[in-house]
Amino acid sequence: MEFGKMMNRLGGRCIVGILAALVISGQSLAQVSNSEATSGLKEALTRGAEMAVSQLGQTNGFLGNDKVRIPLPGALEDAAEMMHKFGMGKQADELIETMNRAAEAAVVEAKPLLVKAVKDMSVKDAQGILTGGDDAATQYFKRATSEPLAQKFLPVVKKATAKVQLADKYNKFAGKAAKFKLIDAKDANLDDYVTRKALDGLYLMIAEQEKAIRKDPIGTGSKVISKVFGGLLK
Repeated sequence: MEFGKMMNRLGGRCIVGILAALVISGQSLAQVSNSEATSGLKEALTRGAEMAVSQLGQTNGFLGNDKVRIPLPGALEDAAEMMHKFGMGKQADELIETMNRAAEAAVVEAKPLLVKAVKDMSVKDAQGILTGGDDAATQYFKRATSEPLAQKFLPVVKKATAKVQLADKYNKFAGKAAKFKLIDAKDANLDDYVTRKALDGLYLMIAEQEKAIRKDPIGTGSKVISKVFGGLLK
């Protein structure tokens, strides 16, 4: 029987039900207890989230990482390239650096809320993560934390952009660009744009950590993570 259909029929309300289904489907999780499954999952989620925050919340965590580096939006990025050609790239570079430094400062605020999301995780959430795809945990974090994290990030971002007095200049220029459909309207406010891109970068790095743990649980050095996620790979 296909594993996904088996899970739907079981419809279990506890992690034990998940583990039983995995054993029936030929997985090597017979020796994993309910408490171990819960502990292993929460440890993996906490570890992945903390590592993502640590990587991003340092100097050049955003600016030096092409995967998450925050560019100017839409046509403004093209305008910045043109400014460099005419020897006026200093202002554009300053703005890009400011945006990324703001994101690096803001993302540090994420750790407590991510850890809380793990602690508050329901049995249904645990089921979905254990039996979901490579980014099931990341999607859970998005659902549970995106709104409160945005509220946490925004004041930090505003403080960072205010220091260099670039927000007003950006907003005026970007507002005109949005009217001509050169950039998306939601990108016309600097602080909102940086906050949103900081969240995108955070969840991207969490997803990378999740994939790494699922692919090589033994590499985490944690026995309980290796036991739970290692069984899922067999």
